[in-house]
Amino acid sequence: MNPETKQKLMGVSTATLCTALFKRGLRNQFIQDVRPLNPGLPNMVGPAFTMRYIPAREDLNPITVFQDRAHPQRKAVETCPEGAVFVMDSRKDPRAASAGSILVSRLMKRGVAGVVTDGGFRDSPEIARLPFPAYHNRPSAPTNLTHHQALDLDVPIGCGDVAVWPGDIVVGDAEGVIVIPAAIADEVAAEAVEMTAFEDFVSEKVMEGRSILGLYPPTDPASVTEFAAWRAGNGR
Repeated sequence: MNPETKQKLMGVSTATLCTALFKRGLRNQFIQDVRPLNPGLPNMVGPAFTMRYIPAREDLNPITVFQDRAHPQRKAVETCPEGAVFVMDSRKDPRAASAGSILVSRLMKRGVAGVVTDGGFRDSPEIARLPFPAYHNRPSAPTNLTHHQALDLDVPIGCGDVAVWPGDIVVGDAEGVIVIPAAIADEVAAEAVEMTAFEDFVSEKVMEGRSILGLYPPTDPASVTEFAAWRAGNGR
Protein backbone atom coordinates (compact mmCIF):
# COMPACT_ATOMS: atom_id res chain seq x y z
CA MET A 1 0.00 0.00 0.00
CA ASN A 2 0.97 3.63 -0.29
CA PRO A 3 3.50 4.24 2.54
CA GLU A 4 2.20 7.78 3.11
CA THR A 5 -1.34 6.48 3.43
CA LYS A 6 -0.20 3.84 5.90
CA GLN A 7 1.53 6.48 8.00
CA LYS A 8 -1.63 8.61 8.05
CA LEU A 9 -3.80 5.66 9.07
CA MET A 10 -1.44 4.87 11.93
CA GLY A 11 -2.48 8.12 13.59
CA VAL A 12 -6.28 8.14 13.23
CA SER A 13 -9.07 6.28 14.98
CA THR A 14 -11.51 3.76 13.58
CA ALA A 15 -14.29 6.08 14.77
CA THR A 16 -12.99 8.90 12.59
CA LEU A 17 -12.59 6.53 9.66
CA CYS A 18 -16.18 5.37 10.11
CA THR A 19 -17.35 8.96 9.71
CA ALA A 20 -15.18 9.54 6.63
CA LEU A 21 -16.60 6.38 5.04
CA PHE A 22 -20.15 7.31 6.01
CA LYS A 23 -19.75 10.57 4.08
CA ARG A 24 -19.07 8.39 1.04
CA GLY A 25 -22.16 6.27 1.59
CA LEU A 26 -20.40 3.33 3.25
CA ARG A 27 -22.25 2.46 6.45
CA ASN A 28 -21.11 -1.09 7.20
CA GLN A 29 -17.31 -1.17 7.31
CA PHE A 30 -16.68 -1.68 11.06
CA ILE A 31 -16.26 -5.37 11.88
CA GLN A 32 -18.80 -6.35 14.52
CA ASP A 33 -18.00 -8.15 17.80
CA VAL A 34 -14.24 -8.17 17.28
CA ARG A 35 -11.92 -6.79 19.95
CA PRO A 36 -8.15 -6.43 20.47
CA LEU A 37 -6.36 -8.82 22.79
CA ASN A 38 -3.80 -6.10 23.51
CA PRO A 39 -5.47 -2.66 23.22
CA GLY A 40 -2.26 -0.86 24.15
CA LEU A 41 -0.54 -1.46 20.81
CA PRO A 42 -0.20 1.09 17.98
CA ASN A 43 -2.70 0.96 15.14
CA MET A 44 -2.74 -2.10 12.91
CA VAL A 45 -2.68 -1.10 9.21
CA GLY A 46 -2.25 -3.20 6.09
CA PRO A 47 -3.91 -4.74 3.03
CA ALA A 48 -6.17 -7.71 3.66
CA PHE A 49 -5.07 -11.28 3.02
CA THR A 50 -8.08 -13.50 3.58
CA MET A 51 -9.05 -17.04 4.54
CA ARG A 52 -12.50 -18.61 4.60
CA TYR A 53 -13.73 -21.29 6.99
CA ILE A 54 -16.82 -23.42 6.35
CA PRO A 55 -18.60 -25.72 8.82
CA ALA A 56 -16.46 -28.73 9.64
CA ARG A 57 -17.52 -32.13 8.37
CA GLU A 58 -16.17 -34.92 10.53
CA ASP A 59 -15.14 -37.29 7.74
CA LEU A 60 -13.07 -34.57 6.05
CA ASN A 61 -11.65 -32.80 9.08
CA PRO A 62 -9.76 -35.23 11.36
CA ILE A 63 -6.68 -34.12 13.30
CA THR A 64 -4.48 -35.76 10.65
CA VAL A 65 -5.28 -33.03 8.10
CA PHE A 66 -2.59 -30.89 9.74
CA GLN A 67 0.04 -33.31 8.43
CA ASP A 68 -0.64 -31.93 4.96
CA ARG A 69 1.75 -29.04 4.25
CA ALA A 70 -0.82 -27.63 1.83
CA HIS A 71 -3.55 -27.43 4.48
CA PRO A 72 -5.12 -23.98 3.90
CA GLN A 73 -4.63 -22.74 7.46
CA ARG A 74 -0.96 -23.76 7.55
CA LYS A 75 -0.40 -22.47 4.03
CA ALA A 76 -1.98 -19.13 4.95
CA VAL A 77 0.35 -18.66 7.90
CA GLU A 78 3.38 -19.27 5.68
CA THR A 79 2.23 -17.24 2.65
CA CYS A 80 0.42 -14.21 4.10
CA PRO A 81 2.49 -11.33 2.70
CA GLU A 82 4.73 -9.21 4.90
CA GLY A 83 2.86 -6.07 5.93
CA ALA A 84 -0.57 -7.58 5.24
CA VAL A 85 -3.37 -8.15 7.75
CA PHE A 86 -4.54 -11.77 7.88
CA VAL A 87 -8.36 -11.68 8.05
CA MET A 88 -10.37 -14.85 8.72
CA ASP A 89 -14.00 -15.58 8.04
CA SER A 90 -14.89 -17.86 10.94
CA ARG A 91 -18.65 -17.50 10.40
CA LYS A 92 -18.94 -15.37 13.57
CA ASP A 93 -18.58 -18.65 15.48
CA PRO A 94 -16.09 -18.64 18.39
CA ARG A 95 -16.95 -22.14 19.58
CA ALA A 96 -13.64 -23.34 18.10
CA ALA A 97 -10.37 -21.51 17.70
CA SER A 98 -9.42 -19.86 14.42
CA ALA A 99 -5.75 -20.15 15.43
CA GLY A 100 -3.54 -20.32 18.50
CA SER A 101 -0.40 -18.69 19.87
CA ILE A 102 2.06 -20.72 17.78
CA LEU A 103 0.48 -19.76 14.45
CA VAL A 104 0.00 -16.14 15.56
CA SER A 105 3.64 -15.99 16.68
CA ARG A 106 4.71 -17.28 13.30
CA LEU A 107 2.70 -14.55 11.57
CA MET A 108 4.40 -11.97 13.78
CA LYS A 109 7.88 -13.32 13.02
CA ARG A 110 7.15 -13.26 9.30
CA GLY A 111 6.37 -9.55 9.42
CA VAL A 112 2.60 -9.72 9.03
CA ALA A 113 0.88 -6.53 10.26
CA GLY A 114 -1.82 -8.23 12.34
CA VAL A 115 -4.54 -10.88 12.46
CA VAL A 116 -8.33 -10.63 12.67
CA THR A 117 -11.02 -13.28 13.11
CA ASP A 118 -14.73 -13.04 13.81
CA GLY A 119 -14.30 -16.30 15.72
CA GLY A 120 -11.94 -16.87 18.63
CA PHE A 121 -8.29 -17.58 19.43
CA ARG A 122 -6.99 -20.28 21.70
CA ASP A 123 -3.98 -19.49 23.91
CA SER A 124 -5.37 -15.96 24.11
CA PRO A 125 -3.36 -15.01 27.24
CA GLU A 126 -0.14 -15.82 25.37
CA ILE A 127 -1.28 -13.93 22.27
CA ALA A 128 -2.21 -10.92 24.42
CA ARG A 129 1.40 -10.73 25.62
CA LEU A 130 2.80 -10.56 22.09
CA PRO A 131 3.70 -7.15 20.59
CA PHE A 132 1.41 -8.02 17.71
CA PRO A 133 -2.14 -6.82 16.89
CA ALA A 134 -4.66 -9.65 17.20
CA TYR A 135 -8.44 -9.21 17.17
CA HIS A 136 -11.11 -11.80 17.93
CA ASN A 137 -14.59 -12.32 19.36
CA ARG A 138 -13.65 -14.18 22.55
CA PRO A 139 -11.24 -16.85 23.82
CA SER A 140 -11.88 -20.33 22.46
CA ALA A 141 -9.85 -23.35 23.52
CA PRO A 142 -11.13 -26.14 21.20
CA THR A 143 -9.15 -26.70 18.00
CA ASN A 144 -10.65 -25.17 14.88
CA LEU A 145 -11.17 -28.67 13.47
CA THR A 146 -14.07 -29.29 15.84
CA HIS A 147 -16.27 -26.72 14.12
CA HIS A 148 -14.40 -25.12 11.22
CA GLN A 149 -12.78 -26.34 8.02
CA ALA A 150 -10.32 -23.98 6.30
CA LEU A 151 -11.09 -23.84 2.62
CA ASP A 152 -10.13 -20.77 0.55
CA LEU A 153 -7.27 -18.28 0.61
CA ASP A 154 -7.21 -14.71 -0.70
CA VAL A 155 -10.86 -14.63 -1.78
CA PRO A 156 -13.68 -12.22 -0.86
CA ILE A 157 -15.01 -13.10 2.60
CA GLY A 158 -17.38 -11.87 5.27
CA CYS A 159 -15.86 -11.03 8.65
CA GLY A 160 -18.11 -9.74 11.41
CA ASP A 161 -20.82 -8.80 8.88
CA VAL A 162 -18.38 -6.81 6.73
CA ALA A 163 -17.40 -7.74 3.17
CA VAL A 164 -13.61 -7.97 2.94
CA TRP A 165 -11.91 -8.20 -0.45
CA PRO A 166 -8.23 -9.10 -0.82
CA GLY A 167 -6.24 -5.89 -0.86
CA ASP A 168 -8.79 -3.82 1.07
CA ILE A 169 -7.06 -1.69 3.68
CA VAL A 170 -7.64 -2.94 7.22
CA VAL A 171 -7.16 -0.63 10.21
CA GLY A 172 -7.39 -1.69 13.83
CA ASP A 173 -7.16 0.34 17.02
CA ALA A 174 -8.12 -0.11 20.66
CA GLU A 175 -11.83 -0.09 19.74
CA GLY A 176 -11.88 -2.51 16.85
CA VAL A 177 -11.29 -3.01 13.13
CA ILE A 178 -12.50 -1.17 10.04
CA VAL A 179 -12.18 -2.10 6.37
CA ILE A 180 -11.51 0.60 3.75
CA PRO A 181 -12.03 -0.19 0.05
CA ALA A 182 -8.59 -0.04 -1.54
CA ALA A 183 -9.65 2.38 -4.28
CA ILE A 184 -10.49 5.16 -1.81
CA ALA A 185 -7.94 4.47 0.92
CA ASP A 186 -5.69 7.42 0.03
CA GLU A 187 -8.48 10.00 0.09
CA VAL A 188 -10.09 8.56 3.22
CA ALA A 189 -6.77 8.62 5.06
CA ALA A 190 -6.14 12.22 4.06
CA GLU A 191 -9.58 13.33 5.22
CA ALA A 192 -9.24 11.39 8.48
CA VAL A 193 -6.03 13.27 9.29
CA GLU A 194 -7.87 16.57 8.77
CA MET A 195 -10.80 15.40 10.90
CA THR A 196 -8.44 14.27 13.67
CA ALA A 197 -6.76 17.67 13.82
CA PHE A 198 -10.13 19.39 14.17
CA GLU A 199 -11.36 16.93 16.79
CA ASP A 200 -8.19 17.42 18.82
CA PHE A 201 -8.82 21.17 18.73
CA VAL A 202 -12.45 20.67 19.79
CA SER A 203 -11.48 18.30 22.61
CA GLU A 204 -9.01 20.85 23.95
CA LYS A 205 -11.65 23.59 23.93
CA VAL A 206 -14.30 21.37 25.54
CA MET A 207 -11.87 20.51 28.34
CA GLU A 208 -11.43 24.26 28.84
CA GLY A 209 -15.18 24.48 29.45
CA ARG A 210 -16.46 25.55 26.03
CA SER A 211 -19.93 24.61 24.77
CA ILE A 212 -20.11 22.38 21.72
CA LEU A 213 -22.74 24.68 20.16
CA GLY A 214 -21.15 26.57 17.30
CA LEU A 215 -17.94 24.64 17.89
CA TYR A 216 -18.82 21.09 16.94
CA PRO A 217 -19.74 21.34 14.12
CA PRO A 218 -18.10 24.76 13.60
CA THR A 219 -21.21 26.70 12.62
CA ASP A 220 -19.83 29.80 14.34
CA PRO A 221 -17.36 31.53 11.95
CA ALA A 222 -15.24 32.47 14.95
CA SER A 223 -14.65 28.77 15.59
CA VAL A 224 -13.27 28.34 12.08
CA THR A 225 -10.91 31.25 12.56
CA GLU A 226 -9.82 29.97 15.96
CA PHE A 227 -9.17 26.50 14.57
CA ALA A 228 -6.97 27.92 11.82
CA ALA A 229 -4.91 29.79 14.40
CA TRP A 230 -4.71 26.66 16.59
CA ARG A 231 -3.45 24.61 13.67
CA ALA A 232 -0.78 27.13 12.81
CA GLY A 233 0.35 27.30 16.41
CA ASN A 234 0.49 23.53 16.80
CA GLY A 235 1.94 22.63 13.43
CA ARG A 236 -1.11 20.63 12.48
